[in-house]
Amino acid sequence: MHAPMQSLHLAFSKRYGDKTVVDRLQLEIASGEFVTFLGPSGCGKSTALSILAGLVPPSEGEIRLGNDRIDHLPPEKRGFGMVFQNYALFPHMTVAGNVSFGLELQKLPSAQIRSRVQKILALVQLVGLEDRFPGQLSGGQQQRVAIARALVLQPRLMLFDEPLSNLDAKLRLEMRAEIKQLHLELGLTSVYVTHDQAEALSMSDRIAVLRGGVLMQVGVPQQIHDHPANVFVADFMGFRNFIAARLAPGADGGLVADGSGVTLRVARRSAFDAGADVVLAVRPENIVVGRVGEGHNALRGRVELVEYLGREQEAAIRVNERLRLWVRTSQSLRTGEDVDLSVAPDHIVMLAHDEAAA
Repeated sequence: MHAPMQSLHLAFSKRYGDKTVVDRLQLEIASGEFVTFLGPSGCGKSTALSILAGLVPPSEGEIRLGNDRIDHLPPEKRGFGMVFQNYALFPHMTVAGNVSFGLELQKLPSAQIRSRVQKILALVQLVGLEDRFPGQLSGGQQQRVAIARALVLQPRLMLFDEPLSNLDAKLRLEMRAEIKQLHLELGLTSVYVTHDQAEALSMSDRIAVLRGGVLMQVGVPQQIHDHPANVFVADFMGFRNFIAARLAPGADGGLVADGSGVTLRVARRSAFDAGADVVLAVRPENIVVGRVGEGHNALRGRVELVEYLGREQEAAIRVNERLRLWVRTSQSLRTGEDVDLSVAPDHIVMLAHDEAAA
């Protein structure tokens, strides 16, 4: 379906005047990988994708495909497909016209164009809509046309720039699964840009988290989710509870952390020893409402706020004047009630006390 791709090596920066929007980004992307650039608005992820696509020149550095530099090539010579947030369809062309446009520019025989367009429309579930115009399609159908238009050119790399952000929640879930399925079925190499953590976790082989143009962490989804490299990544990935603390020796050669009026046992990590100032990060779902067996840290607090999330609730629990914790639970909590909390030492992630990352 597509030409096989060699590994891709990115090493570049981008500045606009005094402002650095991508700062010495270095990343290797293997053939067949699904890599996501994840981060908040303005973190440089879309600029990095545009540089990879050839739409924006880097200020310095290079892009290599295998052993060949490609950063000097115009977009059409790179053999990449791109899907944009706003679809960028031609409104005056039918679905078939939009999808066949790139093939016609290549001056392929009309029978070959028709065959390839039909195959790709079947793949993205648009058969029967060939003669419709973009304005007659739903948002999800328009997005499928945009994907088909890129895939029909048999690209060696697919680039997705926040392709689902204009869709409603249900459709986003469906399209998420469809894009990943196409990636696997066609053996594509894909680079995907999003600010949505759930999207990145569910689709990616690896995630590259960016902040202010700087690569904060690269890893498989479970690593980014469970073992964030710093406070910024932890916060962005939904930890929500942060306690500045100092480590001290505990019983049996363990460690305890003192901060915000509480003392918590923590699992020993080689990076930190007694006396170190750290930030403790805990996910709301890892704080259990109620007392749990031996070895857990026991706390008590009063429910201040409850957010209803359907099957679960997220609640703010006031432990003391200096500490409020967020918990996620399937139990029904009421504002003003006192509750016991417990958290396992293994569920407390210790991070460097780095103000720049906070």
